[in-house]
Amino acid sequence: MYVAIFSRQQGIVAGQVNSPAIVLQRLTGTGALDGAEQVIPGGELAAAVEALERQHPRWVWDDTSRWYPSLLEARVRVERCVDLRLSHAILRNSAVTARSSLATAPACSWDRGATEQIGTRVQATLFDFDIASADDVAEDTIAEFASQRAAIAGAAEPARIGLLLAAESAGALVAAEMMHAGLPWRPDIHNEILESQLGPRPSPGQRPSRLNAALQRLREELDAPTLNPDSPSDLLRALSAVGLMVTSTRSWELKKLTHPAIQPLLEYKKLSRLLTANGWHWLDTNVRDGRFHPEYVPGGVVTGRWASTGGGGALQLPRQIRPAVVADPGWKFVVADASQLEPRILAALSGDRGMVEAGNAGDLYAGIVASGAVETREQAKVAMLGAMYGATSGEGGRLMPQLERAYPRAIGMVEAAARSGERGEVVTTRLGRSSPLPGAAWRASQAEAYGENVTGTDVSRARGQARSWGRFTRNFIVQGTAAEWALCWMADLRLGLQKQAAGSWITDSPHLVFFMHDEVVVHTPVDRVGAVEAAIRTAADEAGYLLFGAPPATFPLTVATVDNYGQAK
Repeated sequence: MYVAIFSRQQGIVAGQVNSPAIVLQRLTGTGALDGAEQVIPGGELAAAVEALERQHPRWVWDDTSRWYPSLLEARVRVERCVDLRLSHAILRNSAVTARSSLATAPACSWDRGATEQIGTRVQATLFDFDIASADDVAEDTIAEFASQRAAIAGAAEPARIGLLLAAESAGALVAAEMMHAGLPWRPDIHNEILESQLGPRPSPGQRPSRLNAALQRLREELDAPTLNPDSPSDLLRALSAVGLMVTSTRSWELKKLTHPAIQPLLEYKKLSRLLTANGWHWLDTNVRDGRFHPEYVPGGVVTGRWASTGGGGALQLPRQIRPAVVADPGWKFVVADASQLEPRILAALSGDRGMVEAGNAGDLYAGIVASGAVETREQAKVAMLGAMYGATSGEGGRLMPQLERAYPRAIGMVEAAARSGERGEVVTTRLGRSSPLPGAAWRASQAEAYGENVTGTDVSRARGQARSWGRFTRNFIVQGTAAEWALCWMADLRLGLQKQAAGSWITDSPHLVFFMHDEVVVHTPVDRVGAVEAAIRTAADEAGYLLFGAPPATFPLTVATVDNYGQAK
């Protein structure tokens, strides 16, 4: 294995040549090895990295999640890095670099762990295969780094894709540091919340008393003494037997029904969700020494959003349990979220001046109402969601023509993205992340719709699949660009907090402890709250400038200083 260090003038490559030894070798400004080697015992790597950090290098390594956690355990922090694994995935799939040697080369080890599916991918170790020699490893490192730099240089706007790679790599550092620091957590308060909702902690294999009571009422109302409510098929049969014809057991559909069984069923589902997602087992498994250590997967979603792994649910802490997230004595949480981020991103991305001005008035939805596009704030919200997610029916579909007349550039942009998706083409975010191509089955279905023996069913199926992929690409450009804004926000905030630390360790000064799409949580000493709030707002302004240049587009924040996370909303 290896790690490379690269600064503006020179760099250093480290390759593991035998079990305890690390070889450091200088890189010239062009990325070529100069032949000078320095052997460092493996146990002294952290000290060597700490010493080199004084030169403010940019580390270049295969995978931040491989190298950085052990450095943090040794209380060594790095300022900047290039994560080759994350960068490779972007460059390999981006339309901006599609003609590069990197993008057109056959699949290689750097592609391991990638997926064509929409959604979360499992983080994989890139080098879990045998390597003949340390020379092969070092050569592969330099070759990959050189290939990536060539791909960036050949892009139409290298600064833009370069910013994306820098932000993605900075995000990997943020994720590792948040996992290291941990989110302060009070197990005693968490237990009190569970007991107040579910009843006393049950014996293993038993349901809590309140969950069991809801189940018994449900079975009585449905006259189904052996009903398993956790089985959708069993539940649908039981509902059908009492004349409730539903196609799913989702809560939003059940709420439309009138029957004595509905109330205990909804209560059971709510309590069961709490028990399963954040019950006693979750508490025992994920909280240690008063900290929850979220396991993030940067770039884990195809749009660039983060995913989480390890079963901790880092990206979905329900409001019920947030009061258990309590700041340390003498400390506070500063919680900030970007208000109406995705609609504002669409306004800035499209350059629709009318929508930008609606957002700059404060509440974007209220600004849309003031423009005369719709009559109520709720209509404005529904219409915008319809525009970004492709509503064709219901209230969202009905309001789309009004929104299109008021904001033709914004609506025209998402409509164009949808049409591209329907044709099986890729779309690209502001900084250069591109959507995947639809799979072979999708393309085969589209081709069959134009065959000689085509049927009405074939055509209908193909159109439905095309519209579905169009809804994905429509949202991709907005959600993906919002993810880029959030990465730039966190990267700048991280550096701002690091400057405030003035050399003190991460957990001894203000530091990021939680992130969820458009929201950050900073744990800070009480006397630093004002400086932290200013740093958060400054970083948000900088993120908007990096992506879109100077105003008029603005990205206002809602900021709250609290003792526990539950007080923030």
